[in-house]
Formats: sequence, structure tokens, C-alpha cells
Amino acid sequence: MEARNTWDADQAAAIIATHANREGPALVLLQALQEAFGHVPEAAIRMVAEALNLSRAEVHGVFTFYHDLREKPAGKHVLKLCRAEACQAAGCDELVAHAEGKLGVAMGGTSADGRVTLEPVYCLGLCATAPSAMLDGRVVGRLDAKRLDALVTEAQR
Repeated sequence: MEARNTWDADQAAAIIATHANREGPALVLLQALQEAFGHVPEAAIRMVAEALNLSRAEVHGVFTFYHDLREKPAGKHVLKLCRAEACQAAGCDELVAHAEGKLGVAMGGTSADGRVTLEPVYCLGLCATAPSAMLDGRVVGRLDAKRLDALVTEAQR
């Protein structure tokens, strides 16, 4: 993952002005802000709400519905483990526990060194090769402890 800019309200205002007139702008704005800053801080939620004449609760509802939007910056790498039914049936719960132990962080957190954010995802579309994971956008099926260890090692570099 590439480095993002630090939060800048003026830059956020420019992003909002660029996209505010698009159809369905709340999601588009939140995605653009996250692309620019690596996350969507609470201040951005307020700015989007004001620009679109929506309540903060309405914008927050959009924000929390989409799992790829985050309120804090992610680590250098993002490791997502599928938690959907097919992956659960194939043993993903054990792999989640394994990854949490290996990284020293609970699901949804970032390792102390800031290198790896561990996140749940609810279907990668690899049900036939469950359990599955995604590291920085690259999907991996037929995950087992050995393959997971290799992904963690790759992300920790």
C-alpha cells in the first residue's frame, strides 16, 4: 500500500467540492477522502454532511455500512481474512486465531510496528477454495496455517 497524505481540512474541502454534485455523492466523497488520506476521520464526516445537507448520522450510516472505509489509517499492509459461511465451514476461525497470535493484534487492529492491519471480510468470492484471504488486494485461496504464515511474513517486510 502506498503512503497517504496527513489530514488537511483544506484539501478535504477541495475534494468535497470536486465530487459533491455527482449522483450518490456520499459514498463517492467518502471513498475519495479515504484515497487521499488513508482513512476518513470524524471531521470529514461532518464536512460531507454539511456539504450534502445531510445529518452526520446519515453520512455515518453510509460510512459504517461499507467495510473498506476506515476511521483510522491502516498499516502499511492490509491482510483480510474471509469470515463468510464457506470459509467458516473450512476452518477460518482457527486461521483468524492463528493470525491474531502471530501478529499480536485482534481482528480489526494494526500491529504495534504499523506494518499490518488485520481485517475481516465477508466474502471474497472464493468459496470453492475456502478458506481465503486477501493481502493488499491480492486474493489467496486454499489458505492453511503454512500459507497464512507466508502471507504474514510477506506483510511484515
